[in-house]
Amino acid sequence: MLYDIHEVPGETGPWRSDQLSELPCIRPGNRVIASQLGSWTELMPGCWVENCVIDDYSYLAGDVDAIHARIGRFCSIASHVRINPGNHPMERVTQHHCTYRRRQYGFADQDDTEFFAWRAAQPVVIGHDVWIGHGAIIMPGITIGHGAVIGSAAVVTKDVPDYAIAVGVPARVIRQRFPAATAAALLRIAWWDWDRATLCRRHAELQDLATFIQRYDQQP
Repeated sequence: MLYDIHEVPGETGPWRSDQLSELPCIRPGNRVIASQLGSWTELMPGCWVENCVIDDYSYLAGDVDAIHARIGRFCSIASHVRINPGNHPMERVTQHHCTYRRRQYGFADQDDTEFFAWRAAQPVVIGHDVWIGHGAIIMPGITIGHGAVIGSAAVVTKDVPDYAIAVGVPARVIRQRFPAATAAALLRIAWWDWDRATLCRRHAELQDLATFIQRYDQQP
């Protein structure tokens, strides 16, 4: 279930707890604007989330900035990650904020809405069960596949396939987590779509890959 959050709730109430629950857990020092957070999600201190969807069970491990992004379920996002840093208008005379944040500088009564719409039209899409390492940067318009791993301090400028491991600057795929047949089986099972009751019953089986696939892959 996704919860609409337009501003961070107050310091008290169900949004802040040491125990995760169906309500999103938003720690102190976060800023959440016009976003949706799923059940069993957690934002650790210092995160800025704007115009994002963060689906069930995913967490941001502190000091993460994310804007215009769709983050799947069971994603593990380490601290100091930047998702969709803002592009500047390189084709203009100046790249400075003053040409689009016009009101702030007193140059006009309205900001450049077309420019901000252009930014919003380049969302980042992160699949389910993705791990993004400390300090990584995911550039605008990038798609990261299910089960992928992004190394610490990587700068991702190209799409990353399902179950690939990408590292470096710019990031490149160095290997796949699993053989193709194993990855295909996991994609067919799509365990991240199971409801809570099913996850509870089968949780212990997540640790044994071969048995898990044998039991739940219905490929004839």
